[in-house]
Amino acid sequence: MKYKISLFLLLIFVLNSCQGEDERRRAENEKVAKKNEKIFNNINKAWIFIDEPINEVSEQNFRQWSEWRDFLKEIGEKPKKTIGAFQKKSTAISKKAILLNNNIPSQFNQPQIRSRISILITKVKMLDLFIHLNQIPDDKVTFLIGEINKELVSLERQMDKIVEKAKIPKEEGEADFLRMLDTARAIPNSAPPIDQNITKVE
Repeated sequence: MKYKISLFLLLIFVLNSCQGEDERRRAENEKVAKKNEKIFNNINKAWIFIDEPINEVSEQNFRQWSEWRDFLKEIGEKPKKTIGAFQKKSTAISKKAILLNNNIPSQFNQPQIRSRISILITKVKMLDLFIHLNQIPDDKVTFLIGEINKELVSLERQMDKIVEKAKIPKEEGEADFLRMLDTARAIPNSAPPIDQNITKVE
């Protein structure tokens, strides 16, 4: 009889502890769901990219440079409903950003443009990295969206500067002068090195 009573008490204890565990798990799940909803809302609100060309030069590139056009189209499409959709979109944006290094129009294939494209790619990759973490730092994601927009504006303004600079007529002889300044074209020194051990005659 004592055995049955102790077994019955043990069963009641186990059922109570399981019920308490379920309630604790349910409360934890609700807390996680609320946190994820807040993260989603913050990212959803901040996910606004400058996907339209800001000047005439960028507009021309949009028509002629397919990688630039594809990148702007990709960032212009806003994902909906879930964090997973934002994660897929950030991966797609990252892939399109990397392709910006391909087929840069010859007029813009210059160090100042390539460096800005590099910075843009780095920030897009960072966005993709942060949004794929188990605990998404929504403040860093929203900050990076702003940084990517700044880099887009900087890149487009630099393109505009290059076009404006090309319009300025060169003075007579300026092209020759610039070629003389180019150290890559300099004539190598073919004279043999001076031997330091030779005594000087005075």
